[in-house]
Amino acid sequence: MNSIYDFTKAKRKKSKISMVTCYDFWSAKIIENSNIDCVLVGDSLAMVVHGFDSTLHATTEMMALHTAAVCRGTQKFVVADMPFLSYRKGTTIALNHVESLMKSGAKAIKLEGIDGHEDTVRHIVISGVPVMGHIGLTPQSIHQIGGFRVQGKGEESAQKLVDDAMKLEQLGCFAVVLECVPCNVAQKITDELSIPTIGIGAGVHTDGQVLVLQDLLGMDDEFRPKFLKHYLTGKSQVLSALNQFDSEVKERIFPSKKESYS
Repeated sequence: MNSIYDFTKAKRKKSKISMVTCYDFWSAKIIENSNIDCVLVGDSLAMVVHGFDSTLHATTEMMALHTAAVCRGTQKFVVADMPFLSYRKGTTIALNHVESLMKSGAKAIKLEGIDGHEDTVRHIVISGVPVMGHIGLTPQSIHQIGGFRVQGKGEESAQKLVDDAMKLEQLGCFAVVLECVPCNVAQKITDELSIPTIGIGAGVHTDGQVLVLQDLLGMDDEFRPKFLKHYLTGKSQVLSALNQFDSEVKERIFPSKKESYS
């Protein structure tokens, strides 16, 4: 993916889009050499990298720092999350936050929900900044929605998701993330939109899928939501390598002559 037009082309060709959430330079370098289409610098870094209990602790300064690191490691299309309340305090303040993220190297920004900030979304788009929407489970509203749970299970709430997705397209968003949404609802949204949908816990019918890098690598074997598949037993393999290093140091195996200067 080089531009937002590649997202539209992919949907038109029915070519699935792969997206990975990444937070730093070294992992971005690995992703750069993969077949992954695009990268998200998610506000989930507040939890995964900084150890907070929710995404609410992410700041624009934090997001900009990590976005810059990721963009130094990959030339792929990078989307950066707008942090909690950064786009709810008026258009001018929102654009200041957008400016920081775009100047850090992002090619687009992502923001959650739609109610109450339609004008802000529209203004960001007409200001020349690509915007990715995000509906369904919106982690920044976790206290309001009562926890990490599937959204749109009832008929009324499902229709609200469809309507919100349509609004985001009309406002100029180039793609929409659907998080923790029933498969049939996600399919309906995907069929009705001309822009692509990127799913996480939204079934197979979305135009693409996104997972956090550390999650798909199995770096936290205690984190096992229904939507997640581990593609590697990362935690156990890293632990094994660390313990082998520890053992070789204590047994005077490492460093050997091969790793020593004469």
